[in-house]
Amino acid sequence: MVDLAKRRFFSRTKVDDSMIRLPWVKESVRFTDLCTRCGKCEQACETSIIRKGDGGFPTVDFSIDECTFCYQCAEVCPEPIFLSKEDRPWNANATINESCLAHQNVECRSCGDMCETMAIKFKLEIGKVAQPNIELDDCTGCGACVSVCPTSSIIVSN
Repeated sequence: MVDLAKRRFFSRTKVDDSMIRLPWVKESVRFTDLCTRCGKCEQACETSIIRKGDGGFPTVDFSIDECTFCYQCAEVCPEPIFLSKEDRPWNANATINESCLAHQNVECRSCGDMCETMAIKFKLEIGKVAQPNIELDDCTGCGACVSVCPTSSIIVSN
C-alpha cells in the first residue's frame, strides 16, 4: 500500500481533505488512505457529479447537478469506505454568500425553486427584494441549488 502522506511530502500538489467527497463516507476513516481512485463511483453516479479532484480522488461537483442520494457510488466501491444507506449521507449544508442577486436587490429565486426539501425560504424585507434564508435543519446538502445560481453564490460544505 502506498503511503500517500509520504508521497504528498515530495509532491507540489496538496490533497484537500476538507472537500466534499462522496455521501456516506465514514468519518472514522481517512478517505485518501482507503480510496484506490478506481473510478467506479464516477461511472456509477446517475447525475455525473462525481469527478476526479485533487490527486485523482473523487469529489462532488455541484456545478454540474445535484446529488440524488441514489447510493450507487457506495454500492460499486470495493473498499470499506461507506456507511450503510440508512445512515445520514453527510453533514453538508448550503450557504449563500454576498454575491447573491437578492443581496444586490435583484429579484431571483432560482435556488428556492430547485430546493426539494424547501430549506431555502425567502423572507420579505422593507425596501428590498425577498432575501434567501437557508433552514439548516432542512438542508440535505444535495446541491440542487448550486448549479442553477446565476452568480455562483451558493457553496455546499461540511
